[in-house]
Amino acid sequence: MKISDFAVKNYQFTLVIFLMTVAVGLTTFLNMPRSEDPVIDSPQFPVVVIYPGASPEDMEELVVDPLEEAIYALESIKQIKTEIKDGVAVMKVDYNYNEDVDEKYQELVREVNSVRPELPADIFSIKINRVRPSDVNVLQIALISENASRESLKKSGELLQDELEKITQLKKVDLFGLPDQLVRIDLQLEKIAEMNIPLNAILGSIQGELSNIPGGQVEAGSKSFNVKTSGNYSSLEEIAETIIYSFQGKTVKLKDVASVYEDFEESKHLTRLNGYRSVFVTAALKEGNNISKVQETYLAAIEKVEKQLPDNIELVVAFDQANYVNRRLSGLGVDFLIAIALVFITLLPLGNRASIIVMISIPLSLAIGLVLLNALGYGLNQLSIVGLVVALGLLVDDSIVVVENIERWIREGYTKKEAALKATQQISLSVVGCTVTLIIAFLPLVFLPEGSGDFVRSLPMAVIMSVLASMLVSLTIIPFLSTWMLKDKGPDHTNKVYDLFQKGIQMSYAPLLEKALSKPVVTLLIAGTVFLGSLSLFPVIGFSLFPPSEKPQFLVNITTSLQSNLNTTDEVTRKVEAELSTIPELLNFATNVGKGNPRIYYNEIPENERTDYGQIFVQLKPETSPPRKLQIIEELKSKFSQFVGAKVEVKNFEQGPPVTAPVEVRLSGENLDTLRNLAQKVETMLKQTNGTIYVNNPVANLKTDIKVAINKEKARQLGINTSDIDRTVRLALAGLELGSFTDQNDVERSILITSPRPDRATLTSFENLYVNNFQGVGIPLAQVASLTFESSMLSFDHFNKERSVSVSSFVNQGVLADRVIEEVIANMNQMELPEGYSYTMGGEYETRQESFAGFNTVIIVTVFLFIAVLILLFKTFKSTIIVLSVIPLGMVGALIALWMTGNSLSFVAIIGLIALAGIEVKTSILLVDFTNQLRQEGKPLDLAIREAGEIRFLPIVLTTITAIGGLIPIALSTNPLISPLAVVLIGGLISSTLLSRIVTPVMYKLLPPKI
Repeated sequence: MKISDFAVKNYQFTLVIFLMTVAVGLTTFLNMPRSEDPVIDSPQFPVVVIYPGASPEDMEELVVDPLEEAIYALESIKQIKTEIKDGVAVMKVDYNYNEDVDEKYQELVREVNSVRPELPADIFSIKINRVRPSDVNVLQIALISENASRESLKKSGELLQDELEKITQLKKVDLFGLPDQLVRIDLQLEKIAEMNIPLNAILGSIQGELSNIPGGQVEAGSKSFNVKTSGNYSSLEEIAETIIYSFQGKTVKLKDVASVYEDFEESKHLTRLNGYRSVFVTAALKEGNNISKVQETYLAAIEKVEKQLPDNIELVVAFDQANYVNRRLSGLGVDFLIAIALVFITLLPLGNRASIIVMISIPLSLAIGLVLLNALGYGLNQLSIVGLVVALGLLVDDSIVVVENIERWIREGYTKKEAALKATQQISLSVVGCTVTLIIAFLPLVFLPEGSGDFVRSLPMAVIMSVLASMLVSLTIIPFLSTWMLKDKGPDHTNKVYDLFQKGIQMSYAPLLEKALSKPVVTLLIAGTVFLGSLSLFPVIGFSLFPPSEKPQFLVNITTSLQSNLNTTDEVTRKVEAELSTIPELLNFATNVGKGNPRIYYNEIPENERTDYGQIFVQLKPETSPPRKLQIIEELKSKFSQFVGAKVEVKNFEQGPPVTAPVEVRLSGENLDTLRNLAQKVETMLKQTNGTIYVNNPVANLKTDIKVAINKEKARQLGINTSDIDRTVRLALAGLELGSFTDQNDVERSILITSPRPDRATLTSFENLYVNNFQGVGIPLAQVASLTFESSMLSFDHFNKERSVSVSSFVNQGVLADRVIEEVIANMNQMELPEGYSYTMGGEYETRQESFAGFNTVIIVTVFLFIAVLILLFKTFKSTIIVLSVIPLGMVGALIALWMTGNSLSFVAIIGLIALAGIEVKTSILLVDFTNQLRQEGKPLDLAIREAGEIRFLPIVLTTITAIGGLIPIALSTNPLISPLAVVLIGGLISSTLLSRIVTPVMYKLLPPKI
């Protein structure tokens, strides 16, 4: 090729480009973004509506139905899942995955705002959130103290918060576990009733003072001035001095009928680290940053704050994602070095000098690959690095083939320069064809749809960029280096390792090939039988989507009995903490009562506030192996399975896109009672299904509420509005938030008006309640209302505007979710559902359908591209068929390898099978192309087949061994996400190399292409 001629003849220019590539690649490696996992940015938007006091049925009618009606009419809506509870509705709006995230967010905001006037005026809030992958916290810091005041903890937390916010690479620095400070006004309701002061008069007076009305502008001479009015409150004293009424000719101030003081909101989220009282400060990393570099900055900031803390407050970095990233990258770095060492050993048959030339191609190809990867917007994460390690075994293929061919020409008596030019020219077309087919093999992985595609895309892109770079290097730098480094050798030159290999080929491969060529049909029948036999392993292996994470951390979710208060849940959580403290490998555990732990994993969304819920984030020591972690999880599951008073679930983190639970049955219909009965049947069926654990039926129990039953006739006679009764009850139980003001220290504080009560309201809070009538006379609440108990559904869902209930289950360790799902589907198909009711499968089944949606089209395009490139390369259909016949042979070894290692056919294993096809075809092209060349030189068919098989055997075996050498560290790694990929490739390469060296020549003999 002309590019090879140019590189060899203009060696000075080639040398400069060579050095520039190394320098740019090294700079890119040091500065490109690093993160633990790939970024998945999907157009998913949770819309959270808070409407205190509304029942689920009221939320549905007044809020959810109008919103869903409007949102569902928008273009490109994929689905809407809504969870409806008391006073809260969470609508998960999913657009089609390929839509622009920013554009659709703005569209959704506009649509919700347009519907807002039709919704109840007293809705507390409507928030439209974005699920950003970069919102995952990289830091969780605990400020621990058993005796520090809330004020002291808050001050220390805000000090740390302010310091971390100064770091421009961090965002969303939040404080957890400490309620906000406010100004509380405790009204003496009996005194107000005695003085006939209407509640509205007090509320109106305070809200009037809170308003800040600009005075306007005045002109004086040639200038204009803004006029500032008195404005808002600035201190507690001012609030207490507010004039609220006039009684018996005297003005009544707020302090005459109420206590005004600083306080904290009601505690709804309790936090501890290792069982000790604490508050958490978390921070997320902005996209496109190198977490390893940012770590140096934020650790310095943390150290600075730590020196300023009071003696009774201890700072502990509970979670630092950078440590995991650094360990994972260094682990893969070690794998990389091992792989390079193995590759070097496998290259020894080429000779020392030839081996060094091939080894030089590795950093060069990777450097170019990294530059291209960075230019396309990809950073270093666990999958892109795995792609580079996979590429390591492939990118030397081109260089091995070129160097081996140059060596062969030198041994035939040509000078180094002549050999470099002629050998490269002879093989260049095959090298280009091999590279193109390999790239085509990885293309389906690049175009995988949905979140799964986004999750794995950096892996095939890393391979494609590296292999593309290796082709360029093998056709330019390698011929240039060969003219410098290789020695002139005559036909008598010997290489002991090379000679040993050649002798082995003559003794073993040559006789076997001779027998196969003498009985071609029998050979093909045997190969076909082996392939068909291997297909029987599919049902034995089974299918899974994504494996669990190997990181030494897991969650413990605690759900106490229905409607348990926060104190009860806290007591149960402390018992679980005591059990966790006995784990020898324990590093720390972060406890959250009343809420989920702050988000620290990319596909784990924290639970919202619930008094009957607690979550503990457990971290084990870094050296804890994945099998040991799984053993600990199983031991805890066994201990907690019979836990009294609560359901305690031990949950491992999962890889891939977020899935609620592996097994999920979604029932849809109109009547809630019928749905509840059906859900009960499904729950029973799931519990009886082998392999299920933690079956969850959200409508299994009805909750009990206290209803304030108003005697409306009597209330009207006494001149009392129903809304005044509701307001009085809310004031006594939760309080009424009137607004906020900024104090003299520039701290914004909310004002809450309520009645005197402990931290949480109890039934005694209803005592001595008075409601003002139109004249301001206080009427005891007991005269116009009574308290009754009533039951109602805890929650129910909507799926695409239709009422639904989802019953879900997790799967026991060692049980394939796919087999459980198949059994559940079979049972559901036998279950008789009433007319108008249906079921769909969610969970892993739904994610799998989405992950492979449209995948058939990509595969079809890939297959035809394969054929098109091969026809372009060989100009005959027969050569193409011969080359493609190798693909089934690799599947034999791949399936056997999965079965022997106990791996299932996971999403990543399927990626391995697709990639394997390209690698196999690459080696087959070399053999067929060389056989064609020998026939063009005039050699008979059988002789050309034998000679090509023997001459090309060494480079093909070497490329296979180097690929296997590069993959061995990944296959032996403890990361269940990436090891099946390497297992598939190693098994496939072994079987393909052994079988295709016989089958491909036999196919060539049966279908000899025209020359």
